[in-house]
Amino acid sequence: MNWQTYIKSYQSYLKIERGLSKNTIDNYTFDIERLILFLEANHIEISPVKITEETLQQFVYSVSKEVNPRSQGRIISGLKSFFSYLIFEDYRTDNPLTLIESPRIGRKLPDTLSLAEIDAIIDAIDLSTPEGERNRAILETLYSCGLRVSELVALKISDLFFEEGFVKITGKGNKQRFVPIGSTTQKIILDYHNLVRVHLHIQKGHEDTLFLNRRGRQLTRAMIFTIIKDLTVKIGLNKTISPHTFRHSFATHLLENGADLRSIQLMLGHESITTTEIYVHLDRTHLTQIMNTFHPRK
Repeated sequence: MNWQTYIKSYQSYLKIERGLSKNTIDNYTFDIERLILFLEANHIEISPVKITEETLQQFVYSVSKEVNPRSQGRIISGLKSFFSYLIFEDYRTDNPLTLIESPRIGRKLPDTLSLAEIDAIIDAIDLSTPEGERNRAILETLYSCGLRVSELVALKISDLFFEEGFVKITGKGNKQRFVPIGSTTQKIILDYHNLVRVHLHIQKGHEDTLFLNRRGRQLTRAMIFTIIKDLTVKIGLNKTISPHTFRHSFATHLLENGADLRSIQLMLGHESITTTEIYVHLDRTHLTQIMNTFHPRK
């Protein structure tokens, strides 16, 4: 079996067994293909079953001169996953990357917005235009539900369960979760739907998509970035923010107001609570208050 045969088998495993998205699978595959290019450039003919730690160490050293430590760590992690799969399928008995450490990098802490800043951004929207009504609904939904931008643009009308107070979100790996949605955000979405969306000429295949562009098609992620960037410029906000900033702010404000990490994890759709814990650093005062209030030896 050659490299491509193993790769195709690995891709099937990632899709079927782990339920990963096409983008994630492509990223894993890119790491392997980068290794293959290195082997070809150095005239090294060896299969993934026979490749050694020494050869992989040479590859990692080569990569370290081309990419930053964060990208280097991602490549090592991706290759470790591939070789773990080969062990799982009994093609190998060891992982040649086990002793190769990822570079130490500082975790980049997320930027957040205060409630006043979020209000200022939303208040800057021109509601005299159909796009303004839509954009207000978009930003309210991003912040109120803590969605990823990919989840927002894919949100469907059939995902709205307003009587029950929830929206159904399809996240990474097509995993679904239900997220609470407040009555104020519900009203804003309904206003957009009933006053703006009904007047659009909706293109075939987008009949159930909630947020549409002027041509009646699903919005792109880039368009959401542009909407937010233009509004921050308009109000003179001296922060570099993105749609994900609203998601970070959602989690941070929940934590500050007493929500537990497990509940935040479920609403964000994080597979591991470790991912959610990144938000803990943002309000040390709040955590100190919890300790002083609830710990028996305060």
